[in-house]
Amino acid sequence: MRFPRELGATVREHLRANLRTRFALAFAAVAAVVAAMVGLLSYHAASERIYQEIDTSLRSAATALANGQIDLLSTPAPQGRSQRRGQPRPVVAQLVSPDGTVTPLGTGRVRLPVSGTTRAIASTGRTDRTDVIETDVDDESYRILTVASSTGGALQVGVEVEDTEHVLRDMANEIALFSTAVLVVAAGAGWLLARRITRRLETLAGVAEDISVHGGVDRQVPVQGTDEVGRLSTAFNTMLTRLSAARDAQERLIQDAAHELRTPLTSLRTNASVLRRIGELPPDARNRLVDDVQGETRELSHLVEELVELALARRTDESEQIVDLGALADAAAARVTRRTGRRVQVEAEHTSVRGRRQGLERAVGNLLENAAKFDDGDTPIEVHIHGGRITVLDRGPGIDAADAGRVFDRFYRADGARSLPGSGLGLSIVHDVAQAHGGTVFAGARPRGGAAVGFTVGPDRLLPGSERGHDGTSPGPSTLKET
Repeated sequence: MRFPRELGATVREHLRANLRTRFALAFAAVAAVVAAMVGLLSYHAASERIYQEIDTSLRSAATALANGQIDLLSTPAPQGRSQRRGQPRPVVAQLVSPDGTVTPLGTGRVRLPVSGTTRAIASTGRTDRTDVIETDVDDESYRILTVASSTGGALQVGVEVEDTEHVLRDMANEIALFSTAVLVVAAGAGWLLARRITRRLETLAGVAEDISVHGGVDRQVPVQGTDEVGRLSTAFNTMLTRLSAARDAQERLIQDAAHELRTPLTSLRTNASVLRRIGELPPDARNRLVDDVQGETRELSHLVEELVELALARRTDESEQIVDLGALADAAAARVTRRTGRRVQVEAEHTSVRGRRQGLERAVGNLLENAAKFDDGDTPIEVHIHGGRITVLDRGPGIDAADAGRVFDRFYRADGARSLPGSGLGLSIVHDVAQAHGGTVFAGARPRGGAAVGFTVGPDRLLPGSERGHDGTSPGPSTLKET
């Protein structure tokens, strides 16, 4: 039993080159998105808070200027950005008259731009209207607040925010660096985690590769943990165990079938040699030769049929359904009666099970044919069905205690049955059907002579209330029919 040679190598390469990369990329992508969202929100919150503080300071300065506190404009501005870094920024202000005339306040070294909105505020004098803008003045960035002046016109108050923007740029750069670091760390963590996970998967792939090359399934893989990979390892071991058992069963079947086929084939080959000079034989010898050939041919046909039945008995693709064991036994009894002419008496409770109808009917039929082969008397063969237990009883020679444990083995035939037709596969089929339905087989001597052979169906296959009849009423403990 071999797998494609490329299976293991393909799976292993896929795990190494694809799964680890996907884990790393997935972790990196999630971390990058989270870091970017946190960074953007942090930057936005910090920027809003800083500019709110600047606007509050500008409004306080405008109120103070309106009250005549001109001293806050007296601080000279340090020259050069390197000298200004970290120093408090001076406030600059100017008045805009309704006709647009600009009057600087304080030192007046910086002239603030006058926009259309500023002129509108100066001309209307509406105290409820303000305007905040950010613009460049003499290559410096200023934030300017415009409010209506109590003396008429508009008051413009501005502060240089170049340092603030520099701080925000530094913050943005730090956030970008932090996000990049998080992305790299997440990618590395994802790769390490993927390596830890795929190490066990690579072990499975290595076993698959070894099986594809050498064809051996009699090995196991280590099971580590109870996660999905651990469950996969357990399922893989179960699969290997079943494959090994199937291979061993297949080899045993081939060996046993070859052994059983050898005897009739040898006889046919010998008879074929004699047929070359059949004209020299007397009539009685000819008849015996033809009868022998026909008998061996029938044996071969019967052996092939039972081999096919044995294979079908192990099939799992037959759908399960609700099966009435009493009706099934009646059908099997009618078929055996037509084939053998023997009477069959069925005593059955109305028991319904969940199972495969063809397999169960084949098992009951094999039990009946086995009983008919050994019991050549006139008493009817009996079938008793009680719950999930099916027993076939005959009045034949019975079964020795030494043979009771082996009669269900493939091709096994007791010493007293070697002269009888048959291949020794019938009861083996019964064993396989019972096992497929969660049951067991049994064989033993019947009181006052004969044999009792049968099988059971697992209790989980019995349907609740199956002792009731087809019409839903209780017909009593059992019904008796004779075919």
